[in-house]
Amino acid sequence: MNYTDITRQASEAIRILLDSAKPRRGDICVIGCSTSEVRGRMIGSDSSADVAAALLDGILPPLEEAGVFLAAQGCEHINRALCVSRSCMEKYGLEQVCVEPWLHAGGAFVTEVFGTLQDAVMVENLRSGAALGMDIGDTLIGMHLRPVAVPVHTAFRKIGEANIVMARTRPRYVGGPRAHYPDGSGA
Repeated sequence: MNYTDITRQASEAIRILLDSAKPRRGDICVIGCSTSEVRGRMIGSDSSADVAAALLDGILPPLEEAGVFLAAQGCEHINRALCVSRSCMEKYGLEQVCVEPWLHAGGAFVTEVFGTLQDAVMVENLRSGAALGMDIGDTLIGMHLRPVAVPVHTAFRKIGEANIVMARTRPRYVGGPRAHYPDGSGA
């Protein structure tokens, strides 16, 4: 496993997502990740702290540069709780929960984020507040995204061996046949 390639792929993917989503400073990007899947194994079967570190090295700098909060989703063993910075928790009025992720309950990626983010806390959910997100290895992040999620398609669909699915969000369309929308769509 070439960690440099994983970092490069993760950086390229997050930059594509940021370019497509055009987030505002202070928006939340949720990342769900199976390092086992990145390694070509079944989800939850072969977690790797080294793969998690390589992924975070590619993902975190572009998010910080854009002023976007990272929310790392844990696995079902911690009820998909998320690691965020305390400032993100406070800005969005999220509820802190008492759990500390580790390799076999939460997963390698959220554990790496918990150890890396300054003033990291765990929260139960994002109240469907994430403006954009990336799912690395079919971890199911949709519950954390704002309605309406819009897929972001890319030329490549994998980081390592893991499938990636990315999404941005947009406000719901409302109105009737006379409505006009900022993106030019409408009746």
